[in-house]
Formats: sequence, structure tokens, C-alpha cells
Amino acid sequence: MPITLLSLTFFQKCWAWLNHWDTWLFLKINTVWTNPFLDSIFPWWREANAWVPLYLFLIIFGMINFKKKVWYWLLFTAITLTLSDQLSSNLIKNWVQRPRPCRDEFLADKVRLLLNNCSGGYSFTSSHATNHFAFAVFIFITLQPFFKKWTYLFFVWAATICYGQVYVGVHYPLDVVCGAILGCGIGYLTGTFFTNKIGALSLEP
Repeated sequence: MPITLLSLTFFQKCWAWLNHWDTWLFLKINTVWTNPFLDSIFPWWREANAWVPLYLFLIIFGMINFKKKVWYWLLFTAITLTLSDQLSSNLIKNWVQRPRPCRDEFLADKVRLLLNNCSGGYSFTSSHATNHFAFAVFIFITLQPFFKKWTYLFFVWAATICYGQVYVGVHYPLDVVCGAILGCGIGYLTGTFFTNKIGALSLEP
């Protein structure tokens, strides 16, 4: 048997095994490990509009404490989110083309969809996971000297949103894990570039 065919068979078997356990864990999170409180919280928790007060707080905090340099920080925040969204939504999703669990013909009737409709587009990687972890890492690198240990809460925040994506039925666990890894890489690159090239933020009187 040709080496390429052997390799293809090996990767197909690996994907079949991975997909089996990914689907199993999805069904556990979406249909078994549930309760009415989480049912009411997660559809709202994962929405960007829910976190407008947090974003406004960060913007006002920056304007008060960093003066003119806050505009560079806001620019790099926008660059971080644009990169993460474009890589996840327009590059990886269109290349992998994995259907969302709520659109999978073999799984859709088992999914407990907690949203009004199944989100459009493909599933891998989760853009919510990529964007929020990119933002969390960027915040950690640039604002950790000011928020100290509280900056770790941004990782908890991003992780709960990722979990919510699985809980409401629009993503598999593997989608959010890989999205989180991608987001961490992007946030690390933009955060370190900002601190090295623009300069670390400092409080101004």
C-alpha cells in the first residue's frame, strides 16, 4: 500500500476517534450536565452586548490613566480582534468547513438548542473562543501591571463564554479549545509587539 494512502488512513482513523469523543463530550455538556439556571444565563452570557459595560470601563480607565497613549492601545486592541476574527471566521472555517452540531444531519435531533436559531456558517474554529482569548491575553500582557492578579479573571471570563458556546448547542468542545489556542497566540503576538515597539503602558498624572 502506498505511503500516502497509509498516512491518509491513519489520519482518518485519528479524526474518527477524535470526532467520536468530541461529539460525546458535546452531548454531555449540552444535554446532560444542565440546569435551569445555566439555561437562562448562557444564551445571554455569550452575547457581545452583555459585556458593553466591561468594554466601556476599560476604555474610560485607559483614557483617565494613559492619556494619549490610550489611542495606540485601542488601535492594537482593534487589530487583535480583527486578526482573530478574520483568521477564524474567514480563513479556518471556510477551509475546514465543519458543520455546527445544530446543523449536523445526524446530530441535529439530539441537540438542545437554546438560541432562537442555529448560527450560520461553519463550526471550526469558534470565533467567540478565538476573539475572547485573544482579547484576554492582550489585556493580560498590557494591563497586568495595573490590575495585578485580577487580570487572570479575563481568562476565566473567556473560558466561561467558550463553555457557553458548547452549552447552547452551536459549537463542539474541540471548536472552542482550538479557537482558544489560536486566540492566545494572536493575543500574545499583538500584546508583545505593543509592549516592545510602542512601549509598556504607564500611569500618567
